[in-house]
Amino acid sequence: MKRSDLRDLLVLAAMWGASFLFMRITAPAFGPWAMAALRVTGAALLLLPVVRWRGEWPMLVRHWRKLLVVGIANSALPFALFGYASLHLTGGLASIFNASTPLFGALIAWAWLHDRLTPWRMAGLCIGFVGVGGLVLSRSTVGLTSDSTGSATLAVAACIAAPLMYGFAANYAKRYLQGLPSMVVAAGSQASAALALAMPAVLTWPATLPGATPWLAMLALSAFSTALAYVLYFRIINSAGAPIAMTVTYLVPAFAVAWGAMFLGETITLPMLLGCGIILLGTALATGLLPRRRSGA
Repeated sequence: MKRSDLRDLLVLAAMWGASFLFMRITAPAFGPWAMAALRVTGAALLLLPVVRWRGEWPMLVRHWRKLLVVGIANSALPFALFGYASLHLTGGLASIFNASTPLFGALIAWAWLHDRLTPWRMAGLCIGFVGVGGLVLSRSTVGLTSDSTGSATLAVAACIAAPLMYGFAANYAKRYLQGLPSMVVAAGSQASAALALAMPAVLTWPATLPGATPWLAMLALSAFSTALAYVLYFRIINSAGAPIAMTVTYLVPAFAVAWGAMFLGETITLPMLLGCGIILLGTALATGLLPRRRSGA
């Protein structure tokens, strides 16, 4: 991994960590579907003119079907799922579940792209999923918001389904969109997600328009945590590969927990820290970040 890739990873982690803070503000005001639709629509409106100006529009049109798949799997559905989860879970806990993305990515790469899984990587998958399972079992005592009633189970399920989709989308982009400019992939996927979310957003649009604070949070969510963030994300995929790009989720929980504690007063519990540590350890093994030390090395 080049130094520029590491820099992009840190910036991306800070942006995506902040997205959990912004979702905790915008999802209750707009609803999960409308929030997700506004998020990707704003990002698309920012990115599409840049693609046009750079003369890359023909590439976007040529690959629109593949971009549609990435847009739905990597933006539309995960954003709505995390939006729903943010109604019942703290941003810190949701971001910890999000850290399982490389686990699903490695598993899908093995099953679909026939990537080799060494015994150590298989052990990492098992360890990581134990961490996820531990958080699921302790969902009643960690990271719940004050308005969580009987929806905590569904919120946790949403937090597991979203990383699964992220893992699929990263491998799909690696296989079918490798070499395509990151700006084209980011703009095309956000525009596709906006189209997919248009009808659900209309059907669930809030009866009362939110105030200034949710709109400002939505602006930041669209511009920084989505538009610019996805340009960085797909640039890292092109430069360093999907497994390296997905390791950004190692860093996202640290930023998400910090932003939530700083601005929303969210608490950090011991089960959250333990679950996060187990997930990150398993993910590091599963992605090869912590390879087994060879004798004599």
